[in-house]
Amino acid sequence: MRYASYTPTIETVERTWYVVDATGLNLGRLATTIAAILRGKHKPTFSPHMDVGDCVIVLNAEKVTVTGRKMDEEFFYRHSLYPGGMTKVSLKEMTQTHPERVLELTIKGMLPHTRLGRTMIKKLHVYAGSTHPHAAQMPVVLEVPEAKK
Repeated sequence: MRYASYTPTIETVERTWYVVDATGLNLGRLATTIAAILRGKHKPTFSPHMDVGDCVIVLNAEKVTVTGRKMDEEFFYRHSLYPGGMTKVSLKEMTQTHPERVLELTIKGMLPHTRLGRTMIKKLHVYAGSTHPHAAQMPVVLEVPEAKK
């Protein structure tokens, strides 16, 4: 007797909302945990060709930490598609001007670079402060593992 593989459908996907306080957390560890939740890899119904992940709210994005000299040595690049149109901004500069964008770009780089990844990143809501307008979704607090010292 053969068993058919389970494939989730859009109607059977249940989404949970999570809230994370990023105060004092390491940028890389936080981003990998959130990327896995956005993809749905924590669920037994994970399917790589479907969006089965959950929604994540990140608070206090301005208080994320990095180790070593990454503040001065890490850069974010963008290009205007014109000759000589490359712009690079250091992590330190980006943290001062747009702290939520640092976490968004880091997590976006960990998701698939396809249409599926573009729909997954829409379930991420990052705020520099400690308040958010998603109280009606009743988010569950997500515990992120801390770095070993």
